[in-house]
Amino acid sequence: MEQNDTGKTSTGIQPNVAGLLAYLLGFVTGIVFLVIEKDNKFVRFHAMQSTIVFGALFVINIVLSFIPFIGWALMPLVGIAGLILWILLMIKAYKGELYKLPIVGDMAEQKS
Repeated sequence: MEQNDTGKTSTGIQPNVAGLLAYLLGFVTGIVFLVIEKDNKFVRFHAMQSTIVFGALFVINIVLSFIPFIGWALMPLVGIAGLILWILLMIKAYKGELYKLPIVGDMAEQKS
């Protein structure tokens, strides 16, 4: 979609690399980059999107683990979807794209 903010980051890391790193450990690195990055909107967007998406997947997996049979059957599917999203989002961030997921992307854009 849009290209990255090529301006400086408060971390000193290139924006595309910081965007990728915001996804590296899911919502954990998303939160870290939200805290440390004050200036770059591209990095803040990816950090917020990472926090929302992978935080939600974490909660979904916890809820599914308490639902016998159906929940247990759905957990691997959620895991595969999460892995695909993780790879896709890291690639898009590294390419410098402001890739917005449906619904979550708009939320991340408003809050970043």
